[in-house]
Amino acid sequence: MSFKQHFSRFLNAAPDRLHFAAHSHHPWPDVSFDAHQQAWLEAARLADQKWDRVFGAVIPEAQAHVARVLNLPDPRTIVFAPSTHELVMRLWSTLERKPLRVLTTDGEFHSFARQLKRLEEAGAAQAIRVTVEPFASFPARLAEAIAHSSVDLIYFSQCFYNTGYRLADLAAPVRAAPAGVPVVIDGYHGYMAVPTDLSALASRAFYLAGGYKYAMCGEGACFMHCPPGAAERPLNTGWFASFGTLTTTQGGAVPYAEGGQRFMGATFDPTPLYRLNAVQNWLRQLGVSVADIRTHVESLQHQFLAAVAQERLLPGAALMPPLETPRGNFLIFQHERAPDWHRQLLEKNVQTDLRADRLRIGFGLYQDPDDVDELARRVGSL
Repeated sequence: MSFKQHFSRFLNAAPDRLHFAAHSHHPWPDVSFDAHQQAWLEAARLADQKWDRVFGAVIPEAQAHVARVLNLPDPRTIVFAPSTHELVMRLWSTLERKPLRVLTTDGEFHSFARQLKRLEEAGAAQAIRVTVEPFASFPARLAEAIAHSSVDLIYFSQCFYNTGYRLADLAAPVRAAPAGVPVVIDGYHGYMAVPTDLSALASRAFYLAGGYKYAMCGEGACFMHCPPGAAERPLNTGWFASFGTLTTTQGGAVPYAEGGQRFMGATFDPTPLYRLNAVQNWLRQLGVSVADIRTHVESLQHQFLAAVAQERLLPGAALMPPLETPRGNFLIFQHERAPDWHRQLLEKNVQTDLRADRLRIGFGLYQDPDDVDELARRVGSL
């Protein structure tokens, strides 16, 4: 089944382009265009009162969508922000120990990895990094390191951006964590890419993701699930963290809202949440689940891998992770010529992306088998 007609605005804007970077800037479905306009029109109609609409309807609807996808028991544990980095730093501010001891991996995305390294330089953090490779032993090594390390924060990815490896069992490392130590799962390459059930972890683990990639609604729709009772008073806090108390007399300790809203910042652009709601409602109307998206993507991946084998494409490249290893919705081909391949593909109007010597090729709902055939043809002409 093809869903391309639902992405006509993005696809028709550059009809000769082959976009195989769904793991990066995922194309937006057409319904998001109308939602974008709706946000503008409501701002014009309501002016200052638009925030009553945003907090009373738009945010609760978005929370409900996220909670449904992740099978979370209470939508109110979800908080939104323009970026996951903002949410991470707000969570960081609840931890008062200096230097902060962090257990993480060597495969985290630049946003967290760069920030942690800078904090180490400043003497504000000390890090233990578990190597993601070799993949087969990683789950056991991660759980063992968590269980036997005295740290203040645990942070790891559901799916690793630079290898494509996916941690299939999120519960094991969370169970290994000592009581009281915050556990943060970076789910940006997992949310809306693979079915994810957090019901058993909802009371213990934070979960971060956003709309830029597989949620198909663009920038600015990032979120964090916040376990009840954990990290209740962020030092880094904005006035929206107690939006419901603005009309009451202020006195005593700084007040915080209940649920995830305690991690809110200040004034933000709510337009991305309109897009998020529109995309989720569209998928529900189509009857398309995350499992359906995953099945569609896996079919396209298998088709391309078959072409790589049969036509000897990308000669000498190593597939990461190896076949039969849990992976995300993109394929990585590692080779010293990867930068040349990436450049040549751009010249042929094929959009992929590159991480050092790793060519990343992503798949999504907006593609069909004809696109994969054309990708194989253009790759074969390198």
